[in-house]
Amino acid sequence: MAVLKVKFTKTKRDKLAQILWILNWVSVVSGIILFSLGLFLKIEIKKRNEVMAKGDINSVPNMLISVGVIACIINFLGGKICYDCSDANKFSRWKLVMLPYIVCTFCFTFCILVGALMCYTMRNELEESLYLGLRDAIKFYKDTDIPGRCFLKKTVDLLQIGFRCCGNNGFRDWFEIQWVSARYLNMASKEILDRLKSNIDGKFLVDGVPFSCCNPSSPRPCIQYQLTNNSAHYNYDFLTEELNIWMKGCREALLDYYTAIMRYIGIAALLIWLFELSVLIGVRYLQTAMKNVLLLGDLEGESDGWLLENSFVETAKYNINIIKNLGKANQISTVSGMNDPNINIQNTDCDKTNITTKSIPAAR
Repeated sequence: MAVLKVKFTKTKRDKLAQILWILNWVSVVSGIILFSLGLFLKIEIKKRNEVMAKGDINSVPNMLISVGVIACIINFLGGKICYDCSDANKFSRWKLVMLPYIVCTFCFTFCILVGALMCYTMRNELEESLYLGLRDAIKFYKDTDIPGRCFLKKTVDLLQIGFRCCGNNGFRDWFEIQWVSARYLNMASKEILDRLKSNIDGKFLVDGVPFSCCNPSSPRPCIQYQLTNNSAHYNYDFLTEELNIWMKGCREALLDYYTAIMRYIGIAALLIWLFELSVLIGVRYLQTAMKNVLLLGDLEGESDGWLLENSFVETAKYNINIIKNLGKANQISTVSGMNDPNINIQNTDCDKTNITTKSIPAAR
């Protein structure tokens, strides 16, 4: 029994073909939107790839870009098919193409759904990439004279100012590394030498942060050195007073930024998937309705259209049997329940013929 069978008159078939022709062109626009969203996300990631570790974080934008390009191509072809389906004579040349087209479009719409879901599952990979990338960027913050690292100070400072953040997990990350270059340390100072000797690795560690961690909205001038020393500043209590530096870590700030972008992209991709799925269902109804018109032979009469020719269970069994019989050479498929007419036929010896010979009468 057909699933979701609908009866179509010629007028309804023509209107359905015209509507699907318009919707396919709208789908081309949706493909351009998917492509643009993927390109935008890829550019946003590339802007800050200096503070990200190498990984699979580009898989989502690449997926959206690829799906967007395929959407433009496949929906352009779908518009042409639906336009020709308004005429039964033109439909005959697309009759063998439409079913493979519908199957390919179904797989394509599934890819859109996968891309949308990937936008919501990318957070863990992105968080790990940011953690490792920011850790290395802060570690090499002082290396302004080393080729390949000289840009990191500017990158980190602009990042902390732009996203109002400090450090990787927080401002205390700066306490654990030497972020002041040795060229700016007075090695003749006893205080600096004592601090270098007090550390096992010989690093100059201070309870201070770069200027880019300062909050310009704070009424008090920025305190970026000796943050934990109450006696170093007038009317200051490290434990009770709110510090006038950014409290949020840059990893959290960047993660929130990219998560918000991917959330909106995921919603857009889901809406496009639902739209593409509805267009695909309409194309399936048009294909079955036009096919039945040709079978009935009455081009002006009514015809049935359906989503599936048989029930879901029967369709699933049919497809499973097809898959099972794929690649079985020299075996006849029993999916349709037909037997091979050549089975159990005795071989004949074509070389031997039973021909009665006649003798030639002798001449008298």
